[in-house]
Parts: sequence; C-alpha cells; structure tokens
Amino acid sequence: MEETFDVVVIGAGPAGENVVDRAVRGGLSAAIVESELAGGECSYWACIPSKALLRPVELHAAAERVPGLSVGRIDAAAVLARRDEAVSNYDDGGQAKWIASVPATLVRGKARLDGPKRVAVGDRVLVARHAVVLGTGTGALIPDVPGLAEAKPWTNREATGVKSVPRRLVVLGGGVVACEMGQALHALGATETTLLVRGGSLLPRNEPFAGEAVEKALRESGIDVRLRADVTRVERPVEGGPVTVHLGDGSTVEADEILVATGRTPNTTGIGLPSVGLPEGKYVEVDDSLRAKDVPEGWLYVVGDANGRNLLTHMGKYQARVCGDVIVARARGDKEDDGPWSSLRAGADGRGAPQVVFTDPQVAAAGLTAAQARERGHTIRVVEYELPSVSGAYLRADGPGKASAVVDEDRRVLLGVTFVGSEVAELLHAGTVAVTAEVPLERLWHAVPSYPTVSEVWLRLLEAYGL
Repeated sequence: MEETFDVVVIGAGPAGENVVDRAVRGGLSAAIVESELAGGECSYWACIPSKALLRPVELHAAAERVPGLSVGRIDAAAVLARRDEAVSNYDDGGQAKWIASVPATLVRGKARLDGPKRVAVGDRVLVARHAVVLGTGTGALIPDVPGLAEAKPWTNREATGVKSVPRRLVVLGGGVVACEMGQALHALGATETTLLVRGGSLLPRNEPFAGEAVEKALRESGIDVRLRADVTRVERPVEGGPVTVHLGDGSTVEADEILVATGRTPNTTGIGLPSVGLPEGKYVEVDDSLRAKDVPEGWLYVVGDANGRNLLTHMGKYQARVCGDVIVARARGDKEDDGPWSSLRAGADGRGAPQVVFTDPQVAAAGLTAAQARERGHTIRVVEYELPSVSGAYLRADGPGKASAVVDEDRRVLLGVTFVGSEVAELLHAGTVAVTAEVPLERLWHAVPSYPTVSEVWLRLLEAYGL
C-alpha cells in the first residue's frame, strides 16, 4: 500500500516534530514515523528525566550553602516519582495527540529508505512529493572493551530511568552524561560511586576551569574520580550480580552496576541509506540548508544528532525549524536567501551554540573556547572574573564560581563565554545573544545589568577587559 505526502519524516523526536510543524504551517502535508515513543530520546531517556533527577540535588546543595537554612536528606523515592511524572510515565499519548493536532500523520513502526523519496514501514510505503527528512538521532556508544558488552552495562537510558538506585556504581566517561548522572545517582543513594575517566580532565570540550570545578565538587561529595584510567576488561560472571572493572595499573573496581557514558553513535544503520547511495553507521553530512550532500535531486534532509553538527536537542530543533521552512520555500519555488543571517540557513551551528551541564556547580557556555578560537586563527584576549565577587551571586547562594569571555581583538566582539557556578544556566542566553549576534563590546557596555543580580558579572567582565 502506497501513501503520498509532501514530506515524510523518520524519527518523531524533538527535531522531527519541529520539521513537521513548520512544513504543515507552510501548507504541506506530512507524515512522521516512529519506532519507539513519540517525543524521542530527549523526552523520555535524556534531557527531561536527567534534569528531573538533578534539580533536587542542585537545590539541596544550594540550600546548604545559604546560612540559616536547614535541609534534610533527599527523598529518593519522591525524586524518582517526579521523574516518572516528567516523562508522562513513558506514555506518549500526549505527543501523539499533538502530532494529530498539527495536523500530521503518525506512523508507528521501523522505517527504512526504499529508494528516492520512498520510505517503507512494514507493508506500507510512504512516498514523498518533495522531501524525506531523517531525524533518527544517536545511541549510546559502547567501547570495544573485553567483557563490557556482555556485562550488560547501563547507558543514559537505564540511568535516567532507574527504579532502584544501586549502592555501588562505576561510571565510564568524563563528559556531560558521566558527570551529571554520576552526581545525581550518588546523591540519590549510590554512596560508592567511581568515575573512570580515560583522559586527563572532566568536560574536555569546555574551558579547563569548568572541568576542574566540577571535578572538585564531585570529589568533595565523596565520588572517587580517577583520571587517565585505562579500562582493560570487565567481568560479570552472574547476570545481575556484581561487576568487576579491571584497570591497566592492575587495580580493580567492583560495583553493583556499570554506567557507560563514553559518547554517542549515529542511528543510521538499518534505515536503508545504501538504497540512496549513502553509507550506514555514519553521520550524514549536510549543507547549511540541512540537505544531505551527495544525494541526487536533493530530496533528502537530515536534522539533529544524525548529521553530527551539534549533538544538542535545542540545536536539533533549531535545524528542524530551518529545514521545514527550506522545504516549504523550495516546494513553492521561492527565491532563497543564502546569506549568513538567512532564516533558511542554519548559521548558528558554527557561531554561538549554547550548552549547559546541569551539575552542581553548573557549567554554561556558548560559542568557542579559547583553545578553539586560537585553532581557528583568531587573535583573542581572555578575561575572567570570580563569580562570588558579584554581590548577586553571593546573596543567591554562596559558593565557588567563575566567568570568562573570549574576545576577538580584531573585531572587538565576543567569540565565546563560559559561566561556572550555582544556577548559572539562566545567565547563558544573554551570552548566546551577544556571541551569535556579534554585539560590539562598546554597545554591550550600554546593556546595564540590574543590581544586585548575578547578571552583574557582565559588567565586571567588561571592566576586566578595560571598558
């Protein structure tokens, strides 16, 4: 049975849903295919449940730093119950209802490309008049360590969906998932938590001081952080029993569960890419209109994690809005603006993409780090300011923190900003605007922050620069 739509989207995560929304707004018909839950990884196994677990930990830590407050222990059962509420008890009925209201057609099942503009879902074939969009995301990467796969390790899915917190937890990795879930589960009952980090620092894609601050906080909370840890093999002789991790220095770590947080891999295997001349198991390269390269006639688009540009939910949604509008414009035969600020080009991917690590302390960053800016050939100056010296930060929750800005000395605009401290995430959008819009420092000087708020750190950074 063949059914025809203007646009067919594979993957009903946040990116895929946004493509459908924009396409239908533009007058096109759309179908969206999902093999799991409509709403995708972020809604049920990543962003939403992890933040539901982390928020009580963050508030508990902040409250303990404010004199005059007395806080008891975290009620793990209540936290897990709220997590279940946040993910709608893993029921996607609400998301399915929203898709129908767009209106778009939700098709449940495993999709695969079946040649140009054709998507097979079981016995059904969906034919696209204008475009097929891949929004298949990524999955957890399990390293090729002897015995690791056989030990049935946790990934982000098992960690965020935990029903009973293990007392002993070992975490492989030093990135965002490792730091966030290691801290959350430790606070919720994994009293013996060990982070095994292959590299020499945590959060290596951020400014060095960010990883150092998080490492210090984890250690002070009782987490055993081991840098340059070489995992040689893993043993779990009894399913569901203890797991033993062997390290290169001859030592071992025994735990009740092992969480692997060592990166992501694109979900591009088994979806029919060879039928359109593309390899499986790799990120699909796209141009700034999100159109896949090397596909004749330009009907295939890829949004979100599967294109490898920015493995961040909000950037995938941004790409999807651009992509949906591009497809509508091309279906109408409109003339396209391909300039750097065009709404039909995903220019922000390489300019000011923001990210927050929701640990305590939080790490909030937008744009380039100093090292990345130098690698790109910019002449830069880095200015820093200690966050506790800002009155608003001191009053809000006394504790450590730091802010930095990377300045392009030739153009006198910001290339990147980083904030580390209690609840600094809410500072970030101002930084994203300044970096993305390339606001000259002389103009930024006239954006006066309220007193006493944490935002006054913006004034202090500009003063440190010399304005």
